[in-house]
Amino acid sequence: MPEKDLRGKRSHIRCNAIIEVLGKPKEHVETAIATYVDHIKKDPSLVVLHENFSDVEEQGKLYSRFVELDMVVKGTENLVSFCFEYMPSSLEITKPDEFLMTNNELAGFINDLQARLHNVDMIVKQLKGENDFLKLNMNKTIMNLIKVCLSINKMDFKELSKATGIHEKELQDFVDKLIEEKTIKKENDIFSLA
Repeated sequence: MPEKDLRGKRSHIRCNAIIEVLGKPKEHVETAIATYVDHIKKDPSLVVLHENFSDVEEQGKLYSRFVELDMVVKGTENLVSFCFEYMPSSLEITKPDEFLMTNNELAGFINDLQARLHNVDMIVKQLKGENDFLKLNMNKTIMNLIKVCLSINKMDFKELSKATGIHEKELQDFVDKLIEEKTIKKENDIFSLA
């Protein structure tokens, strides 16, 4: 085989990929994975030769189903893109047995990988910031709700839980914080504004 055909960029790669969907209800899992595979089949950088779907299995409160795809991908760049785009749980390369890459091709591959990882890192940091902001505002809202409820009437813990709609276990931390801040007080198991 000519050397250029062994180079990862130019070579077609045959592989088996396993893609799994986890969720509920059961019917959604069945249709979601079929829709996902249809989307993969439209990708011009690969050809799906065969697909083998598993049965849907119950896993606790969720359902899972996987599909094994036998496919040909056009070059290592597209294979890496496939992995980032479709997130297979495993990938086995069946052909070719070995690759020949120039140092520029390997550097390009590593730089592309790094760029994608930096992008994922940026998204994770952005989502963490948004999540922290939402948690902070949610906590303030819950504490304000407790104060509003107690401004209307003094309540015991069960009444406060019922009035706020927050389970007693989750409510305890907020009540403790408000007592610590001396915003509310507790006398004979009855809460009121301080």
